[in-house]
Amino acid sequence: MSDDSRELGVELGDLGDDLESAEYPMSEAELFDQHGDEEIEMGDETATLEELLEPLNEDEYGSADEIKQAIMNMVGDDAIGRKNYSDRTPPAMGEDRQDEGAPDQEGQREQESF
Repeated sequence: MSDDSRELGVELGDLGDDLESAEYPMSEAELFDQHGDEEIEMGDETATLEELLEPLNEDEYGSADEIKQAIMNMVGDDAIGRKNYSDRTPPAMGEDRQDEGAPDQEGQREQESF
């Protein structure tokens, strides 16, 4: 398994290589026939490619990158690691910085995850 098979907490395994070597454009039906049962690891969860991408109801995909982007768009929060994590400079002493998008922040709601 190559280091490129994991991106942002999503483990594609051999599927990533298979998608790279496929011919495009590829219809959604062809994609699901050929790779729909492939499991994708997302943190502590797994889902098949078809389970992730079926709700998008795409006619066809033009490249492996397009499919990978669709996968990244459909994975839940568990795949991305710590919520509200930032590697930006921490607040200075005495600075009261509110975390943007923090779960308990007014007006925020939970995102549906698969």
